[in-house]
Amino acid sequence: MKYYLVAGEASGDLHGANLMKALKERDTSAEFRFFGGNLMQAEGGTLVKHYADMAFMGFVEVVANLRAILKNLKFCKADILAYKPDVLILIDFPGFNLKIADFAKKNNIPVCYYISPKVWAWNQKRVLRIKRSVDHLFCILPFEVNFYKTWGMDVDYVGNPLLDAIAAFQPNKNFYSDNNLDPNKKIIALLPGSRKQEINFLLPDMLGVVDQFSDYQFVIAGAPSFDIAFYTEFLHGKNIPVVFNATYDLLKHAHAAVVASGTATLETALFHVPQVVVYKGNNISVGIARMVIKIRFISLVNLIMDKLVVKELIQQDCAAQTISAEVNALINDKTYRQTMLDNYNELDTRMGKPGASAKTADLIIKYTAKK
Repeated sequence: MKYYLVAGEASGDLHGANLMKALKERDTSAEFRFFGGNLMQAEGGTLVKHYADMAFMGFVEVVANLRAILKNLKFCKADILAYKPDVLILIDFPGFNLKIADFAKKNNIPVCYYISPKVWAWNQKRVLRIKRSVDHLFCILPFEVNFYKTWGMDVDYVGNPLLDAIAAFQPNKNFYSDNNLDPNKKIIALLPGSRKQEINFLLPDMLGVVDQFSDYQFVIAGAPSFDIAFYTEFLHGKNIPVVFNATYDLLKHAHAAVVASGTATLETALFHVPQVVVYKGNNISVGIARMVIKIRFISLVNLIMDKLVVKELIQQDCAAQTISAEVNALINDKTYRQTMLDNYNELDTRMGKPGASAKTADLIIKYTAKK
């Protein structure tokens, strides 16, 4: 079958790649065309647009880049029609993908949506749009099934694909030597995100912590869509390593972490690394978000556990001084650290076992064959 996938962020690229791998194992004639990234490209098929050209964060930023977004939408629609896929697979990225879903439905192209849009967080009436335009929705968070039921919608819970990615992870035994790290110093990982905007907002404050912890070595997880020169501009001569395509190796060895809000917070927790979650953006965008978002927490760890497990430092609270205080607690307050690790154990139980990619692939093939 012919599959067209649309992923607009680094996390979508990861999950899209694992899904493509699972589809190939079940469909030997599988052909792929997609919006995505390097990981999806490694699985074969044709990459027509990289997510680095698509990810805009915040209300103001979206408006400022509206022309580029509209151009990407127009190109995606035309490319889908030209390719004539047997099924369209949309991965998260709702601002863009719900518009593509509407378009595909009008053109009688079956739509599978992998990783539910976070409609439970704000503007819940978007569920009606999903119900109208999406044929099959695959959820990765346990509480989402009951949420959609309240709207009269049956969805498939497939588990979380991060468990698949972590299960498939092969540690690099030479991680320290390959990256010129000191094996005798504990690591504090800095994960500033994958978008240029969030890195610009967060990395300076993260780096402001470094001088307070001279007994530790700080290591930045570099986004694959940027090169070392981009990060060097933030370092101002400081000797802080940046590792690319090695975030899981970094988390495996990290003693603590400072993490941008997003998928990485859950990954960090699944690696049992004590963390502080940070978020900062355009003041107007954040102000609008605070008015419309209806959830208690911003990190997936806290949302899934439905309580404050990891500290969240948002906007004015996200500063070098407050981050430093939290890092100090993570590494020196044994009770605080252990409580977080105990909560991570409970999180493991709630998340379940790997297999999301395989289950989703099975369902996509089953549903598409019926069509």
